[in-house]
Amino acid sequence: MFVLIAGGGRTGTELALKLLEQKHQIRVIEHRSSVLARLHRELPTEVIFEGDATDVEVLDQAEVRKADVVAACLASDEENLVICYTARQHFHAPRTIARINNPRNAWLFDEKFHVDVALDHASVMASLIEEEMSLGDMMTLLKLRRGEFSLVEEKIPVGARAVGVALKDLGLGENCVVAAIIRHGKMLLPRGNTVFEAGDEILAVTDRDGAEKFSTLLSRSEVLA
Repeated sequence: MFVLIAGGGRTGTELALKLLEQKHQIRVIEHRSSVLARLHRELPTEVIFEGDATDVEVLDQAEVRKADVVAACLASDEENLVICYTARQHFHAPRTIARINNPRNAWLFDEKFHVDVALDHASVMASLIEEEMSLGDMMTLLKLRRGEFSLVEEKIPVGARAVGVALKDLGLGENCVVAAIIRHGKMLLPRGNTVFEAGDEILAVTDRDGAEKFSTLLSRSEVLA
């Protein structure tokens, strides 16, 4: 995958380093001399492109047409919007990601400016804190569909409401699917008549409402807690 990163600040640099570790092809566009000096110490010279990422010609010369993803990581929300809009409108970039610096500007980062994914660090942290507090011991392993669904894991304790109950009788709803059960070190593919046991490790794909309901079923009952 080829990722074009606009901005060589700390966010852009850390993203570049992670992608290089994962063996992806990258290019970082930066024009500030002080930042460029640091970039050449931290990144391979061949991935650094000197220029203003908001300039159409610079994007073209940096081979934006070949990019699978364009990531706008500048400290200016206005510039990040311009980069995403230009990348899609002029160069038909298949995927755009933008950093939101001021949460009050989040409403601008949508399809109007061709932003596929917008990252607001404050909102992400608040969401994660809320999720961790509300889901108890349930662990979120992976976010899917821009966070709409999650792959979650939880171990069923003794006295949980789900112990002794068949999967088909739990009433989880259509947006919560139990994908696997790990029991005594072996993986089981769940069926409708599969009965949960204490100690089972459950993997499920679910939306937020389903995760909350699932967490309740896998927690200890009030009588036994």
